[in-house]
Amino acid sequence: MNKPVIVNDDTLTTPVMVEAATPAAAASAAGPAYAVLFAISVSHCLNDLMQSLIPSIYPILKANYALDYTQIGLISLAFQFTSSLLQPLVGFSTDRTPRPYSLAVGMGFTLAGLLLLSTAHQYAVILIAAAIIGTGSAIFHPESARIARLASGGRYGFAQSVFQVGGNLGAAAGPLLAALIVVPLGQPSVAWFSIVAALAMAILWRIGAWYKPRIVVRKAAQAMTQAFGLSQWRVRLALVLLVALMFSKTFYMASITSYYTFFLIHKFGVETQTAQLLLFVFLGANAVGVYFGGPLGDRFGRRYVLWFSIVGSLPFTLMLPYAGLTGSVVLTILIGLIMSSATPAIIVFAQELMPHRFGLISGVFYGFAFGLGGIGAAVLGKLADLTSLDFVYSVCAFLPAIGLLAVFLPKVSAQRG
Repeated sequence: MNKPVIVNDDTLTTPVMVEAATPAAAASAAGPAYAVLFAISVSHCLNDLMQSLIPSIYPILKANYALDYTQIGLISLAFQFTSSLLQPLVGFSTDRTPRPYSLAVGMGFTLAGLLLLSTAHQYAVILIAAAIIGTGSAIFHPESARIARLASGGRYGFAQSVFQVGGNLGAAAGPLLAALIVVPLGQPSVAWFSIVAALAMAILWRIGAWYKPRIVVRKAAQAMTQAFGLSQWRVRLALVLLVALMFSKTFYMASITSYYTFFLIHKFGVETQTAQLLLFVFLGANAVGVYFGGPLGDRFGRRYVLWFSIVGSLPFTLMLPYAGLTGSVVLTILIGLIMSSATPAIIVFAQELMPHRFGLISGVFYGFAFGLGGIGAAVLGKLADLTSLDFVYSVCAFLPAIGLLAVFLPKVSAQRG
């Protein structure tokens, strides 16, 4: 098992925990703990399945409560703002004092939010329910990402992909289950998914029991050598560039996850269930892309994966607004496959740049992704009200061009376990 190592830092006065990040430590590891990786990936699947129910039932909420696109965007903002705001705080806190059973507690928030959403009959209550579910996500992600790294055996990109592919599969399953269960049975059927939350809590409690004896906390005493021998300003510049890349990816993804069903219904006249099934196809392609992004980053370097995944999707995003129904389905599959491979590369790159702040960095990037998605959903909803969904997709098509900034990322060799 890849054990935590202690970093000495005169600037720190409180205990911190740091994962082993050197190639030597990775080479000495016995290999990935596959059972733990599988369990944390399944938990991520269940967590994101429940979260994806929120955008999946937007057509129902819009029809039941006569909501406009701006109000739909605000629901996404309420959910993703709490997750974005709290995740860095959770990560910073668990860097100092790891809490192995906090994941099960966070899932309890998700369970409560689902029950409230199923019974909500006022717009304000819907917003509160979405915010509570976002809080559960904030508690879940930073510490679960740390556990995935501890179980990686030095194969950090692979572990991140396994962890994230679970989340993507859950996000893809949400619209499918919404089409099969929530659409025919209505908003109260959301309460049935609290059973999924209870199952996830049981799994996370067992993972916490595995994690607890592997926690090593000590005081730090000497300044830490910068990751990869980079100066402090180069590390900060690289982090800013990674944030920009995350922005281009997440903002575009928000246009799909929040409004793709409306786009298909409006432009091609498909039924709501058909639109949700096509959203499931796009999210399924995301899951496949995420799985390959991490191992490719381990082998060839994360910088090259970022180049391919974000810039490589640009031709397809530019064609999407002008394609027919079949072409749109094919293009969204290609966009999902290529663009989603960036996620594990971005996060592992950032974690390796700041290994002594692993929880904080994980919280910032996971939280930033959710926050950008929420802001993007709200902004794009307002833009759709003022113009049209066709115009929204025409503008968003250029977002992947921001990926050209990857040329300024430092050239570092991939770390292999």
